[in-house]
Amino acid sequence: MDLVRRSLPLGKQPALILVDMINGFTDPACPLGSHCPDVVAANQHLLSAFRAKGLPVFFTTVVYEDSNAGHVFRARIPALNLLTPDSVWVQVDEQLKMLPGEVLIKKHGASAFFNTDLASQLRQLGVDSVVVTGLTTSGCVRATVLDAMQHNFPVQVPAEAVGDRNPAAHQANLFDMHAKYADVVSTDNILQQLS
Repeated sequence: MDLVRRSLPLGKQPALILVDMINGFTDPACPLGSHCPDVVAANQHLLSAFRAKGLPVFFTTVVYEDSNAGHVFRARIPALNLLTPDSVWVQVDEQLKMLPGEVLIKKHGASAFFNTDLASQLRQLGVDSVVVTGLTTSGCVRATVLDAMQHNFPVQVPAEAVGDRNPAAHQANLFDMHAKYADVVSTDNILQQLS
């Protein structure tokens, strides 16, 4: 039985958080990657809209600078060992090129909030809600959505702007996030709210 829930609209100062839209996840040549041109395109639309409004934009990447960082996660998923500072895989996908003033959060775990200063940066900018996009739905997106909510930011997830290597996991996690932690909506819905 579903819980009773209320939709929470975007506030006056929403931020866009693009989770791990990096070469390692958008390029199927990487063992961590998948073919996801529709997800990239949806992120391009959202980026354009947030930039046009002068709203905060944050990107994340997973990068391991030393052998101890995220060692349990890396032991579980050995392909993560490819994500070193000198690797092309940790760079933001060129189709979503960062602009000056946009922030790159470097992380070792799944959530963009875990052991980073993302929450304090959002608060310093007066952010009152977040839109979370990126890869992958069942992993880093979900972890970031959960932590954003636990930091008391209303969260919206545009369904077309997130993706997963596993379609069943993608759908199950969209369902679960919408049930408890966030409003899962269409990309068009987000764009309408911003306009």
